[in-house]
Amino acid sequence: MDNARGATLAELAELVGGTLRGDGSLRITAAKPLNEANAGDITLIDQPERIAQLNATAATAVLVPRQIEYAGRPSISVDNAHESFRIIFARLHPPRQRSRIGIHPTAIISPTAKIAEGVDIHPHANLGDDVEVGPGSTIHASVQLMAGCRIGRDVTIYPNVTLYENCLIGDRVTIHSGVVIGAHGFGYTSVDDRHEPAAQLGHVVIENDVEIGAGSKVDRGTYGSTRVGEGTKIDNLVQIAHNCKIGRHNLICAQVGIGGSSSTGDYVVLAGQAGLRDHVHIGAHAVVCGMSGITNDVKEQTIMLGLPATTEREQKVRLAAISKLPELRREMRVMRRTIQELQQLLGHSVVPQPAPHDHAA
Repeated sequence: MDNARGATLAELAELVGGTLRGDGSLRITAAKPLNEANAGDITLIDQPERIAQLNATAATAVLVPRQIEYAGRPSISVDNAHESFRIIFARLHPPRQRSRIGIHPTAIISPTAKIAEGVDIHPHANLGDDVEVGPGSTIHASVQLMAGCRIGRDVTIYPNVTLYENCLIGDRVTIHSGVVIGAHGFGYTSVDDRHEPAAQLGHVVIENDVEIGAGSKVDRGTYGSTRVGEGTKIDNLVQIAHNCKIGRHNLICAQVGIGGSSSTGDYVVLAGQAGLRDHVHIGAHAVVCGMSGITNDVKEQTIMLGLPATTEREQKVRLAAISKLPELRREMRVMRRTIQELQQLLGHSVVPQPAPHDHAA
């Protein structure tokens, strides 16, 4: 297959192990979503409801799940449409290969730093005293690695990342632009009517296979470590405060804020804009829904929703009750009018009156 000229539909079907329907000799030059697809492109549908949208596009071919019956334009049926589309996209739009550059002459590297074989250090990166960088890692432009930081093997740190002193980064970690790791936590004590900073003597540990999205922050521990567990994926603009312990394989979505000394078990999901107060624990496999506020510990395998958050079932009961308030208000008005009409008809109030006080005593 020639990247420059795309691929035939038959070649793409073979690539993903799919079932070809239609002319396999058609040449496909790009993979695009429904709203962008044109002639020469292959697109994707993952639900039957999207067939109508497909009919409005000029796409040459379509990738469909096997369970969807489709008899329109040429297609490839597969077991996992999104995974197959990812493979086809990578085939038709291969990522640009980064050339190895070694150590750029404008990088500033302490004489006591230890750089392993196969490391790339891009322009204006700054590596402090006793920094260690493992083999195969890439330090992009203007990254600041302060004294004592240790970087594992095959780590990628994108431009303008700052690691404060003594941060420990595991293997195969990806840190995107603008991340700050190891900044001082937001901790103060009031002394003589002044806010004095608490100790900021700890460090940060990022375990293997973690990815941290752009603009996120992980504060250092007060005395010990702030830790992010193996395989955890952190979205953009996430705040993890001092002394937190994040479990393995968590998914932490954009704009989540985690208060100091909080912790999570393994496989926890924190959806967008969720907030955790300090000193709470989220049990393994729990889910905190978007914009929820956690004020107490959460048990394992629990779904939490709302502000303040309760279990999903309890919150849905509350929301259902709130949704009926307008109807209840209308019913109350009708009841009030009915009572008034009965009062007029009977000539007196039908509402029981309180008994008069006995003044005989």
